[in-house]
Amino acid sequence: SEGSEFSYQIAVGFMERANQIYYSGTDYNERQTVELNSFFNDMFQMIKDKDPYASIASTNIWVQRDLLGTDVVGTIGADSSSYYVVIKELYAELMIALDEGDYKKAEQLGIEAYLENFEYLEPEIEVADAELLYQLEWDMREELRKVADLRASGVVIAEVFANKETKPMGSASEGEKQNVRDEIDVIREQLMATEIFYELGDTQAAYASARSAYLDSYEYVEIPLRAIAPDFTFEVEYQFATLRNQINDGASIEDISTTIISLERSLDESERLVSGTGTIAPMIAFISSFSIIFREGLEAVLILGAIITYLEASRNHKFKKYVHYGIGLAIGATAVTWVIASYIIEISGANRELIEAIAALSATAVLFYVSFWILNKIEHKRWMEFVKAKVFQASAAGGTSVFIMLSFFTVYREGFETVLFYQAMFSFAKYMELYVGLGFILGIASLLGIYFGFRKLGKRLPLRALFGLTMGIGAYLSIAFLGNAIREFQVLDFIPYTSMLGTIPRLDINVATMTGIYPTLETTVGQIVLLAVYLVASLYVLVLRPKRQKALASMRKSRAQVDEQQTN
Repeated sequence: SEGSEFSYQIAVGFMERANQIYYSGTDYNERQTVELNSFFNDMFQMIKDKDPYASIASTNIWVQRDLLGTDVVGTIGADSSSYYVVIKELYAELMIALDEGDYKKAEQLGIEAYLENFEYLEPEIEVADAELLYQLEWDMREELRKVADLRASGVVIAEVFANKETKPMGSASEGEKQNVRDEIDVIREQLMATEIFYELGDTQAAYASARSAYLDSYEYVEIPLRAIAPDFTFEVEYQFATLRNQINDGASIEDISTTIISLERSLDESERLVSGTGTIAPMIAFISSFSIIFREGLEAVLILGAIITYLEASRNHKFKKYVHYGIGLAIGATAVTWVIASYIIEISGANRELIEAIAALSATAVLFYVSFWILNKIEHKRWMEFVKAKVFQASAAGGTSVFIMLSFFTVYREGFETVLFYQAMFSFAKYMELYVGLGFILGIASLLGIYFGFRKLGKRLPLRALFGLTMGIGAYLSIAFLGNAIREFQVLDFIPYTSMLGTIPRLDINVATMTGIYPTLETTVGQIVLLAVYLVASLYVLVLRPKRQKALASMRKSRAQVDEQQTN
């Protein structure tokens, strides 16, 4: 009061002592505790900043009211409708003050709207919708702090309580990103507990777990997320509220599971928006996309190149155009297949996640088969025998339709697989579609280069190296797809979920979807088993089998020499 340093120090001392008493042990419900914590923090800061007496005294009244549990509405007996009108008028004045750069006045108007008016409405709002009350209190207090922060820093912005310009995805600090990942991991565990409790019939524990998932964890995710995607943040809040209402209303376990699955998807999206794509995940998406089209197109390019080369060497130029007709038809059929597959996924609705999981698992199976098919033909001699057989069949038939069908099925088989793989990839490479497209374009360009190179170099092409590369690519992609497929089935509750946080690295959501590496026992075991199969098979085909064949050839040669000596 009146600039007295002695009075100021006494006030600070009283506030410090009040804080000690309050935080040493209180017994209030959750809403009251949150509100009181906010009041104590605000009042302490007001005193430290030597704010006007009226502001501190007003806050002090409401702190005492909450501590004593006084029923303000019952005491005053006011008509609540008038408070709604006053609050709207105060916020209109607040906006004008912000436009004029008068942040102190704006802050005072916000405090008046909340403490002098909204507090009177709390009891009746709590009866009607306790969750709405909590959200209103939270938003009003948070916005008041933002006004104070802006005033203190001298930043001019007139949209604190209006439509604010959103920040770009991934604009959060590294600390915020890590905090969001940590909180989301906690929320997943709480949602799992919610479902278990509810299924066991303990609705009280299920509700407490669902409420804690939101209030104790997701609220911290919202802080950086709201600045990036406010509308999406509101949608997730609604999903959490829906879950709590379903628990209170005794909804079926199927409805509870469906809502939790939606929340799991929203948690992934929340992490993506806060974390951004980064640099590692887009690079993996680019390389994976290039690898898919390169791996799928290599076989077709080599077969078609051999056919064209053979036709030119045998002077059967008239058949070349029919080969091109077949290629054109196959490309068109592949495009139609892509449109149909995309449409089926688009209209699948609630079953979309299941279809995407099945697609990822199917892609894993096809890649597994094709990788071993390539492994068996990695030797140049075996591959050339395979190609010559294809060309011979077509030439022996002699008809134009044979060349059309041969080129069509050669290309379309790879095209069908490509559609399957890219559909699986696009379901995981969210916000990285540009890098997937660039990888596709580079892959096509590389295949054209190999096609013309085959025409000129023929046997001098390093087929063993190329096939070894495609086999490795297929193995990596199948392992990544398998991890994602298992994780999708876990989210859908078809496969158990055993957390290995702290043992398996917890990767950024984008890197995780590009590698299929998640901190769960089931995904880890599945990927390790598949990797072991690839390693054992490669060891057999590339090392053990050649040694055995070499030994057998040596034995035959020795026997032939012995027979020749005996004959002589």
